[in-house]
Amino acid sequence: MESSDSAKTTQKKAEGRPKGGLITMPFIIANEAFEKIAAYGLMPNMILYLVGSYHFSVAGGTNALFIWSAISNFLPILGAFLSDSYFGRFLVISVATLVVLLGLIVLWLTAIIDAARPPPCDPRIGKCVKPNAGQYALLFAAFALLSIGAGGVRPCSLAFGADQYDNPENPNNQRVLQTFFNWYYASVGVSLMVALTIIVYIQNDFGWVIGFGVPVGLMLFSTVMFFLGSKLYVKVKSDKSLLTGLLQVLVAAWKKRHLQLPEEDSDHGFKYYRTKDSKLMVPSQKMRFLNKACIISNPEKELDADDSPSDPWKLCSVLQVEVLKSLIDLVPIWSTGIMIAVLISQHSFPVVQALTLDRRLAGNFKIPPGSFGIFSVITLTLWVALYDWAIVPLLAKYTKNPRGIGLRARIGIGLFISCFATATAALVERRRRAAALNQGLADYPKAQVDMSAMWLVPQHCLTGLSEALNAIAQIQLYYSQFPKSMASIAVALFALGLAVGNLVGSMIVSIVDTASQRGGRESWVSDNLNKGHYDYYYWVLTILSILNLIYFIFCSRFYKCFEKEKVWDMDEMEDNKNNAMIDMPKSKDDHSSNSTYLSA
Repeated sequence: MESSDSAKTTQKKAEGRPKGGLITMPFIIANEAFEKIAAYGLMPNMILYLVGSYHFSVAGGTNALFIWSAISNFLPILGAFLSDSYFGRFLVISVATLVVLLGLIVLWLTAIIDAARPPPCDPRIGKCVKPNAGQYALLFAAFALLSIGAGGVRPCSLAFGADQYDNPENPNNQRVLQTFFNWYYASVGVSLMVALTIIVYIQNDFGWVIGFGVPVGLMLFSTVMFFLGSKLYVKVKSDKSLLTGLLQVLVAAWKKRHLQLPEEDSDHGFKYYRTKDSKLMVPSQKMRFLNKACIISNPEKELDADDSPSDPWKLCSVLQVEVLKSLIDLVPIWSTGIMIAVLISQHSFPVVQALTLDRRLAGNFKIPPGSFGIFSVITLTLWVALYDWAIVPLLAKYTKNPRGIGLRARIGIGLFISCFATATAALVERRRRAAALNQGLADYPKAQVDMSAMWLVPQHCLTGLSEALNAIAQIQLYYSQFPKSMASIAVALFALGLAVGNLVGSMIVSIVDTASQRGGRESWVSDNLNKGHYDYYYWVLTILSILNLIYFIFCSRFYKCFEKEKVWDMDEMEDNKNNAMIDMPKSKDDHSSNSTYLSA
C-alpha cells in the first residue's frame, strides 16, 4: 500500500499540470454510468427478444440469460486480478470499454440484419424454425463480448476513480474520497432507473433496431468521454493481486507440509514472518495447517537482506495467513446468500407474466413489461435512505447498536422476507392463471388477461426490501472481516455469490422443466403460461428459500464474528479509537450501506 500511495503522489507531481482530482470525475462516472445504462437496459426485455426473434422456449431463454449473468459476474474477479497483477486499471478499463461497445454493435446487427435471425413465425400455427449455427454464434458472440467487457469495467471503475482522489498528503483525503463514493453510487442508481424505464420503453415502442441502437450510441459517448480524459488521469501501475497473495499461502503451506507445527498454545522456538505495520504477531490456532506458510524455518535462505521473503511462494506473512483463514471462515455464511441471489436474478419470468396483464397506468400509457423491476430498485433505495436517516437513530437507542440492528439479524430478516417474496409471486401467478382459464384463454398465451399488472408490484417490492437488508449486511460483514487494504475481497465475494446464484437459478429452471414434463405432461415453465404452472415454480423457490433460512440460522450459531470487526494493523486501531468517540462507525461502514449498487 505504501509503494502504491507514493507512486500516485509522485505521478501527480511529476508533470507541470497535476493529475487526477475533480476534473476527472465527469469522464470516469460517465463511463461507468453509460456502461450500466447500456448493459442493464438490455437485460429486462432480452427474454422477449430471445423468444420472439430467436424462437427460444421461455425456459431455454431464461437459462441462457442466467448463464450470461453468471459469466458477467464471474469475469470481474478475473478482470480485477489482471488489473492488479499485470496491466493496471487504466489499460483494463480502456480495452474493456471498447469490447463492450463492440458487443453492443454485434447485438445491434442481429436486429438490423434479417439473415442474422431465423424467419418470423406464429408459434400457434406451426413449429418455428430454430436458429442455425451461424445465427447462434453471432448472438452468443454479442453476449460473450458484453460479459468480457463488463469483467474489465465493473471491478476497476470505482478503484480507478478513487485513484484520482486518493492523496495521502491531503488532510481531508477521506472526506474527498467519500464525496466521490457518494457521487459514484448516486450515478449508478440513476443509471439503473434510466435503464429500467427509458431504455425499456424505447425497445417496447420503437422496436429492437432503435432499442438496441440507443445503447450503442450511449456506449459510444461513454467511450469517447473516457478517452478524452486520458491525459488527466492518475494511472497507478500494477503491483500485486490480493488473489495471488492468498494463493501463495496455500502453495507455501503445501511446500512446508512436512514441517512440524508447535503444540497448541506454545510457540517455543518458532519465528513467524510479519509485515512491519501488522499488529498480528503470531497466527491463530484455527486451521493450523496454514500456519506453516508463515513459519521462518531457515532465515538465511528464506529472508533477503531487508528481511523480506526471498520467495513469497515459500514464506508468507501472518497477515496473509489470517486473511485466508477469514475468507474460509466466511464461506458458510456466504453460501447462504446464493439462494437470495437466485431471487434477485429472476428477470425473465416476471417480464413474461407482465406481458399478459393489463399494464395501463394512466390514460393510454402502459408500463413496459420489463420496467416492473424499477419497483424493486425504488424500494431498495427508499429503505437505504430511511434506514440511515430515521430507523438507525431510533433503533440504536434501544439496541445500543450503532448500526440499529446487528448484521446477523439484518441478513436473517432479508432471507425471511425473500420467502414472502416468492410466496407472493406464487399466489399472484395462481390468480393470473385462474383468471386466464376462466376467460377462455388457455390456448392464447399472448392474449391480455383482464387483470391489472400492478398485482406484480408487491413481489418486486418485497424482493427489493430483502435485497436491501440482506445484500448490504452481507457486504458490511465482509468488509468488517478483512483489512482495509484488502476490502475489495468483500466486493469480490458478493459478486461471486451473484454468479453462483445465476448458475443455481439456471439449474433449478432446468430441473423443474425436465421433471414436470415426465409422463407427457405440460411443463410448469411452459411457453404457454396459461397451461403451465409458474406458480408451482415459485413455490419450489419458496421451499428452497425456507430451507436456506434454516441453514442460515444453523450456520450463524457457529459463526461468532457478526458484531466484531477485526483489527489488523496500527492504522485501524487508531480509526477504531476515533470511531468510539462518535455514534456511527466510520471507515468501512460509512459507504457500505450504499454498496448494494455494487451488485449491479
